[in-house]
Amino acid sequence: MLRALHIRNYALIDTIDVSFPDNLAIITGETGAGKSILLGALFLLLGQRAEAELVNDKTKKCIVEGEFSSKHPEIKNFFTQNDLDYSHEIIIRREISPEGKSRAFINDTPVNLSQIKALASKLIDIHSQHENLLLNESGFQLSVVDAYAAHPTLLDDYKKQFARYKTVAKELEFLIIQEAEAKKERDYLEFQVNEMAEAKLEAGEEKRVEEELDLLNNADQIKSVLVSSSDILDSADKSLVSMLTEVKNKLSSVASYNAALAELVQRLANSIIEIKDISGEIETLQDKIHHDPKRAEELSERLDVVLRLAQKHRVNTVEELLRIQEELTGRLDNISSMGSKIEHLQKEKDALQTALTKLALKISAGRKKVIPGLETDIQSHLSALGMPNARVKIDMSVITELASMGTDDVKFMFSANKGKDLREVEKVASGGELSRLMLVIKALVAKLTDMPTIIFDEIDTGVSGAVAGQVAELVLKISSSMQVIMITHLPQIASRGNTHFLVYKEDQKNKTVTCIKQLSPDERVEEIARMISMGKPGSSAIKTATELLGK
Repeated sequence: MLRALHIRNYALIDTIDVSFPDNLAIITGETGAGKSILLGALFLLLGQRAEAELVNDKTKKCIVEGEFSSKHPEIKNFFTQNDLDYSHEIIIRREISPEGKSRAFINDTPVNLSQIKALASKLIDIHSQHENLLLNESGFQLSVVDAYAAHPTLLDDYKKQFARYKTVAKELEFLIIQEAEAKKERDYLEFQVNEMAEAKLEAGEEKRVEEELDLLNNADQIKSVLVSSSDILDSADKSLVSMLTEVKNKLSSVASYNAALAELVQRLANSIIEIKDISGEIETLQDKIHHDPKRAEELSERLDVVLRLAQKHRVNTVEELLRIQEELTGRLDNISSMGSKIEHLQKEKDALQTALTKLALKISAGRKKVIPGLETDIQSHLSALGMPNARVKIDMSVITELASMGTDDVKFMFSANKGKDLREVEKVASGGELSRLMLVIKALVAKLTDMPTIIFDEIDTGVSGAVAGQVAELVLKISSSMQVIMITHLPQIASRGNTHFLVYKEDQKNKTVTCIKQLSPDERVEEIARMISMGKPGSSAIKTATELLGK
């Protein structure tokens, strides 16, 4: 249940700290006092998105913090599943920067909004008068029946499998479309891959081919240069080797007289060896190089293949061509594997559909079983709220396709008066009737789902007189088993609360702020008298307020 609420710098609220009792707390205040602002802060704790406009003083952040208490096993499971340190004392906090950036915490551990929503949905239910329209929605009506059927495990199993079913169906549809489109380009891809495979490309080969082709195309000139070079070095009568040998021999004859001369002799000897080695390599190259028109033609053709492929694919090197070949092969393999993927997904989809159909039948059976009891309970409670002739019938029909909550469609049929035909709720219920019907349903569902706290925001709209007193009795009865916080404008209901809070506006220096305070017994008499008289209370209003409070 909600133990306390702390609000800082939110809209017109400067600072609010309020503690709530564990039974029935009443909140009243004049129109425009800020009750909706207080509720807006609570909605932040339920995971509602924050906006920068909510921050009143732009020099500091806005903070909304709720202290809750719950020992329900489902809460402990939430903490375990989300890897949070469990404590039955729970603090949910939202912080909003002046720029509108929001941070969320559970027991001082940063969390995301989806986690806040998941936890808060197990701790508190806020029902405003605008939510009466939920009664018109099939999804809400179905959830009411499910609460009575008490099959959360079965429904959770269905929802998990249905989520997977939708994912698989979406993937399958996407793959089928992809395969159809891919088949159009398969032939062209195969042609490109085969063309490149036949080329048997090798990294760096274009450079090797160009070098060999240059050598062959200039073989005669190269050979001529090599022959003349060989003659100069070691073949002619006056070759370079013979001349260097002559110089070496001359220097050798006087080398013993000077160390520098001996060094020169050694250097000449080394040079002669090197030149002879060069001469030998020239002769070897000379023997290898010869004009080969056939080989040159083969190389030219090979180079044409490489250049044509490079030009076709708009690249410059064989390495880039090989990468393209790998990419094309991968795309082709992917197309080939689509068939098996589609087959696998189709089998999974069929299996899920079969499992979901079986689960849906079990869920439907559970719903059918409890509908008569639910109809009776709603009618009984409506009778206690001044609608003795109200009739409720819940029609359930089967839909052809699997849906998120099974294969059932539910319609709440309603008649408030004797002799009137049952029709869909939104077509026959007035505002007051809708409020009472929703109050009854919320009361029944909250009790069944072990919801620790429920907040009613003027759910008594359209109700007055004796009926208001009956609504007060029902709310009081609900509060005997759970915490109820009720924002009301009816004195009959306000007088039944265990604790009474007043929301009001106060001028502070150059600004107006919304405040809340717990009323003393005397202040409570004054507030209820104000509600009775709709203004400054007179003695009769004071007397009536005293009587309502049982003083």
